[in-house]
Amino acid sequence: MLDNLKKYSVILASGSPRRKELLEGLGVNFRVEVVKGIEETYPEDLPVEEIPVYLSRLKAQAYAVQPDELIITADTVVILGGKVIGKPQDAADAKQMLSQLSENVHTVVTGVTISTKDRVESFGCSSEVEFAPLSDEEIEYYVENYSPFDKAGSYGIQEWIGYMGIKGINGSFYNVMGLPVQRLYALLKTF
Repeated sequence: MLDNLKKYSVILASGSPRRKELLEGLGVNFRVEVVKGIEETYPEDLPVEEIPVYLSRLKAQAYAVQPDELIITADTVVILGGKVIGKPQDAADAKQMLSQLSENVHTVVTGVTISTKDRVESFGCSSEVEFAPLSDEEIEYYVENYSPFDKAGSYGIQEWIGYMGIKGINGSFYNVMGLPVQRLYALLKTF
């Protein structure tokens, strides 16, 4: 499938092992290439749901796309109570974030941009996630054993906390992991 991509050198511009795993699952031949030092800032008046698409486009602009290249950039945010919850700074921050998510519904939005020399397309995907109540012991166990410091909202849905703590999802599971692969696949077919 996706034979149309054979004319491109496909680049996943993300250091996320989860995004790499998900793109591999689509059977796409690609390499990972990450430009360091991209300042992930956005206008303060930007609606929170639009932040990930904005950041995925910002990341895409850091690449000098060659005629035979197709670059995929992405950004994922967790939104609770109308505010973005980023990646934790340390264990205490991770525990505090998970305490906020406990027994609440939050939104995970991933923005994706696909860039070639002639075309740039972006989309956003949103999923609602409901957490069961999490005890302090469960939160401590997860943070100490899974080190969720590279994850928006301090958790990986595909890890222990997702198994025992997620009551429900409205939307794409893979979006919550960091790459809405069904939507990505549908758009890649058009290139």
